[in-house]
Amino acid sequence: MSSRRANLPEKTCRQCGRPFRWRKKWERDWPNVLYCSRRCRRAAKSETRSGTTRG
Repeated sequence: MSSRRANLPEKTCRQCGRPFRWRKKWERDWPNVLYCSRRCRRAAKSETRSGTTRG
């Protein structure tokens, strides 16, 4: 991994718990990014609707 990539901010996905790094497409909205992928976002929404929570 390049040294530039190692300096990027990192968060933990609320759904799967995996770490993910900052991406250019999230530049403007980084504080609001909670999930590492669309799949995790969809899964979290479906759990919220069905009334179950992960934890």
